[in-house]
Amino acid sequence: MATLMSTPVMAQSSPAGARGDKTEILLIVGDSLSAEYGLKRGTGWVPLLEKQLADEKKTVKVVNASISGDTTSGGASRLGKLLTQHKPGIVVIELGGNDALRGLPLDMTEKNLLTMTQAVKKTGARVLLLGMQVPPNYGGAYAATFSALFNKVAKAEKVAVVPFFLRGVADGDDAAGNFQADRIHPNEKSQAKMLANVWPELKKLIQ
Repeated sequence: MATLMSTPVMAQSSPAGARGDKTEILLIVGDSLSAEYGLKRGTGWVPLLEKQLADEKKTVKVVNASISGDTTSGGASRLGKLLTQHKPGIVVIELGGNDALRGLPLDMTEKNLLTMTQAVKKTGARVLLLGMQVPPNYGGAYAATFSALFNKVAKAEKVAVVPFFLRGVADGDDAAGNFQADRIHPNEKSQAKMLANVWPELKKLIQ
């Protein structure tokens, strides 16, 4: 889940010609879960991903365009500029948690995810959707529909998906111990598990 606060974490990339033909750009468009909210810089799952890519000698440059508090509407509105600026080969979309926190219409969330996915595909880049879930107190029907919409979009657009980004974090035996004091944002020890949830699907997209 994500917070309603706003703390942008942006990384810059060089133009394609300056970085060399063999380096692929991996763009992450997310919210606080990817923006290291409440964490010491360099300890979030995205920096851990950068380290893993380096360890495996993958010629991939990560551009983290995640903003705490962002919604799918916000992501959709800024995606076009990000695609033009960075020309990524892979785009990870990690948005939707704030939509649920705000009780936004689920059909709007689904439409925004479809719009973003289609925009990325038009550039020839590959897409990975990171799915989210909400607690049962949101209502069984709402929770089930929200959880299912990520797979629904992925199936419709034939793109990769991680059904639940916080698997083993939010639904583990010691779930409370995996979060910061706000009980919304995963703590530092949970970041490696989050990366472990993403990596199997992401690795398939890296050429």
